[in-house]
Amino acid sequence: MTDSTLDLLVLTFNCAAKLVNVPEFARHLRTALEREAADLPEVVVLSLQEVAPLSYAFIGDYFLKQYFERFGEALNLAASIHLQTGNHQDASATSSTSSLPLVHPSPSNGGRNHFTLIRALNVGYTAIMLFARHPDRLTNIQAAEVGFGVAEMGNKGAVGLRALYEAGNGESTELTFVSTHLAAMEWNLPRRNANWGAIMRGLTFEDPEEVLSRMRRDAASRSQSRSLSSSSEEGDASEQARLLREEHHEQDLRLQQQFHNLSVFKPSSHLFVAGDLNYRISTTSPTPYSAFPNLDPGSENYYTNFLHLDQLTRERLAGRTLHGLSESPVTFPPTYKYVVDSKAHPAGDGDDGGEAEEEEVKWAFAPHRYPGWTDRILFLELPPWVDAKMRVRAYDALPVMRTSDHRPVFLRVDVPLVSPADLAPPAAVRESAAGAGSASPGGSNGVDPRVRLPVEIDPEAWERRAAGRKREIAAGWTMFLGSTRQGALILGTLLAATAGGYWLFRSSS
Repeated sequence: MTDSTLDLLVLTFNCAAKLVNVPEFARHLRTALEREAADLPEVVVLSLQEVAPLSYAFIGDYFLKQYFERFGEALNLAASIHLQTGNHQDASATSSTSSLPLVHPSPSNGGRNHFTLIRALNVGYTAIMLFARHPDRLTNIQAAEVGFGVAEMGNKGAVGLRALYEAGNGESTELTFVSTHLAAMEWNLPRRNANWGAIMRGLTFEDPEEVLSRMRRDAASRSQSRSLSSSSEEGDASEQARLLREEHHEQDLRLQQQFHNLSVFKPSSHLFVAGDLNYRISTTSPTPYSAFPNLDPGSENYYTNFLHLDQLTRERLAGRTLHGLSESPVTFPPTYKYVVDSKAHPAGDGDDGGEAEEEEVKWAFAPHRYPGWTDRILFLELPPWVDAKMRVRAYDALPVMRTSDHRPVFLRVDVPLVSPADLAPPAAVRESAAGAGSASPGGSNGVDPRVRLPVEIDPEAWERRAAGRKREIAAGWTMFLGSTRQGALILGTLLAATAGGYWLFRSSS
């Protein structure tokens, strides 16, 4: 088994539907690049929620271009700063609550991009961006999406990317990334769990209906061949029935395997899930007298004393959500909900993406929401049949930013370069799991999801998503025309043109 690894950085950020300030975000992102590392990561994944105003996000394409571009600019600016200045401090001692000075790259850098955008994709509010230092090393890119918001639209949803990473030494490994935004509000715990269930059933990297169609065609072909053979040979009826049962059983196993391969839990792939998972520390809203976490280590309300209330950890360990996934210990403060001091905006903090001041952002926790660890990154640890483990270098939150009520969270991890063939369960493991019976509805029987899926795949997943996408486009244009300045201008122009055309028609008749 190889000791080679892939240096991976995953970051999740709820953007609050605002354009990110490039220098400010780059300054904080530099912290993630320098924690426990001297070199830049090979692959960077950004999981973004509320990436743009909802009308823009529903329409997509051109309307999201400037939002995506700013994150690419910030990442490459942070990389340039890191390489130009070097890591002159003890990165392991760098606190996520402090910010590094902003240094601009020298002109000799020539504006070089250290990271290349491989793919950017969104489902409504939720987006994912995949970057690589060596883009030719990522191949076989696949995408998946599911909406579980209103009418299965993407005001809440998940989007996934899957790729094969091939290292320079000839080794390779498969990677699956999921970006998601689950249901909000303290009391919505059951819906958050249901949203995760929708991801397991519906976030598929191939159309399940096409898989079923292929299976039906193959079955029909074999049935025809068997009929021709049985008509020319005499055989025992019971023997033919036995062979038919065996064939049906084999078909069912093949279908289950193919569905497994198109799911988020593809047996031969690593899996990372990042996003605003929205799990809180209470099922009710706070009162004016509620105790809030704080950042004072000497206080009885120091934030670490509230971690045992975290819904995500409790639900995950109980087998009700994020089945089979692991999380590095949470040591950072709550990532939501912040009220930022709006009286001290930096001069360039706005749509122009100008230079950000280096002063620390003044903030307080919002009084109407319990502070919580809503923004998280989890991964599927390597299975027991593989002699390797993920090595987490850092799992932390970045400082509060002026444009959002969430703090970004990042995971820096060394991913073992285990080949897809070695990562997939051996035949003996699959047979043992099959003999143990079917999984419980909640998937809480402890079986590795690489071996058996916790839920069944929805055969109509892609059809549902296509219908949801049509509703998104209609809703997006309706909101855009009715609630934005640009939309009002377009609508007014169309009305004026229509009125003018009608007047000309009447005048000529």
